[in-house]
Amino acid sequence: MNKKLWLILIIALLNAIGLTIVIPLFPFLISLYVPAEKVALYLGILVSIYAVCKFFMAPIMGALSDCFGRKPILFFSLLATAVGYFTLGIGGALWVLFLGRIIAGISAGDISALYAYVADSTQGKERTKLYGYLGAANGIGFMIGPAIGGMLGIKYLSLPFYIAGGISIITALFIYVSLPETLIEEKRTKNITVNALNPFSHFKDIFSLKQARKVFILGASFFIALLFYQSNIPVYLKDVFAWGPTQIGVLFALIGLCDIISRAILLPKLLIFSEKSIIFGGLILMITGFVCIALSGYLGMSSLLWLSIVLITVGEGLFDPSYNNILSHSVSENKQGLLQGVNQGLHSSYEIFAPFTAGLIYLYNPLAIYIIAALLMMTTLLFFFKNSQDFELTRSE
Repeated sequence: MNKKLWLILIIALLNAIGLTIVIPLFPFLISLYVPAEKVALYLGILVSIYAVCKFFMAPIMGALSDCFGRKPILFFSLLATAVGYFTLGIGGALWVLFLGRIIAGISAGDISALYAYVADSTQGKERTKLYGYLGAANGIGFMIGPAIGGMLGIKYLSLPFYIAGGISIITALFIYVSLPETLIEEKRTKNITVNALNPFSHFKDIFSLKQARKVFILGASFFIALLFYQSNIPVYLKDVFAWGPTQIGVLFALIGLCDIISRAILLPKLLIFSEKSIIFGGLILMITGFVCIALSGYLGMSSLLWLSIVLITVGEGLFDPSYNNILSHSVSENKQGLLQGVNQGLHSSYEIFAPFTAGLIYLYNPLAIYIIAALLMMTTLLFFFKNSQDFELTRSE
């Protein structure tokens, strides 16, 4: 792996640490401005505002990276993200918190630019491997960040937000000084128009491409099922198994460890097999895992629960990088930023409605969430088999 790809992994790690340092502190920050019984409501609103802003802005930032290059978008996105963190740290009123999340949401072009950067620099299964390493770097960051934020926030609630902003600035400077540009002038979008500021035109452009459209349909049911699980599992563990914070924390540490191992160690070794075989294996593990979660609650077997968590995490670690590789090969080289921006926008739309839907289903029956998630994964598997010829690693021009 060459120097610039090592640099992009370091950037991904720093970015994930900065992003997750503040995660444990939002409920406490909000409680400074609203009554205790309304903290959950306002936390949900803050999360939704960020996702809505990202939905509209990610495609635009992706398209701009196709025109101006990956490096400038990464640089300015991280500087704007730092402003968002500093705004949250300053606080002083509830509207300031909303302003901070809006700034962070509209500047969320770094992830799409990172993935487009990898697409510019690699081909074939090497790209799958790098997407796996990116996911592993994010996994490490998601393990380190909340721990740092939790410790620092005990005495000084605002301090982690300033540190997160500082990490974003350091990462931006690191990009400016050390990271080479990958999108050469000849491959850039030549003309930028007012229409480039319309996110819906970007969704239309990408969805007009048959192969990209089918890959997104494949991913939709997968990621919605995954969000059902991710948004609900702490509540499920608390209510069904009567677990406390320590046990839930240990389980999340296991999730992080399995995620890193599956993406950084297991996936590269499995690349001797076809991309389709890896996707198939990942989906089978996910289906089995969701069925096991439902059975664990029905039978009251915590051992089955631990097994299900491992199966789901490893399954996701195999599917996600392979999916991103197939997606990146569905468009030409001068549309990678736009594609990844639309991808991030779609993820944001799932994040807006999937947790809310999961909450409604949970009120009916906690086990029903995981049965529905298993059915969604089965739908993904059937769609994959039916359209497997459209998921070859050939670039659409």
